[in-house]
Amino acid sequence: MITVRKGIKKDIPQVLNLVKELADYENALERVSNTVERMENDGFGKNPIFDLFVSEEKNKIIGIAITYYRYSTWNGKKLHLEDLVVSKAYRRKGIGKKLFNRVLLFAKENKCVGLVLQVLDWNTMGINFYKKYNMKFDEEWTNCYLDFK
Repeated sequence: MITVRKGIKKDIPQVLNLVKELADYENALERVSNTVERMENDGFGKNPIFDLFVSEEKNKIIGIAITYYRYSTWNGKKLHLEDLVVSKAYRRKGIGKKLFNRVLLFAKENKCVGLVLQVLDWNTMGINFYKKYNMKFDEEWTNCYLDFK
């Protein structure tokens, strides 16, 4: 039986493995520099900065959703879905839908005015998934980032 629950600290090693699986799918595995220790601290330390939801079957984590709050000066508090990952062997079985629905419920429970996320323009499976939820796609904004090494 597959369950969805709030993640806990001991889940992090399996979670990081799924993050790496996603990075590999996105042809960017070499860009992953996160560690179990950093994720444990960032998610379960003194000042947690993300929330974690996991889907598991027989104590094996097969899907994750990682979220955090962001603030829109125009609208208010929104939930940002950083990653929604289902292990390749478990895709197309409704697991992503269960995780995403749990994230939507979490956002509403925490009085968010909306949900935001990014999906790669070539990820047709992801795009089609989000279209089922009437997600709006913005082609006007350009993503920018600066890494500190």
